[in-house]
Amino acid sequence: MLKVLLISIAIVLGVLALTVFVISKGYSYEHKVDPLPDNHKGEKDLNDRHNEERGWDKTQ
Repeated sequence: MLKVLLISIAIVLGVLALTVFVISKGYSYEHKVDPLPDNHKGEKDLNDRHNEERGWDKTQ
């Protein structure tokens, strides 16, 4: 009975240690974001194209 209790406690502590390790590793991960693309000359803004497709005027 004591043997089963000690093995169970060891398994619980092992799982707890792995959980803490994985969580701390996840928080230390540095996320990277791709830079926004530059608008090229002559290329219309997405909102302008959207408004033109619907026939909306910019001044309204």
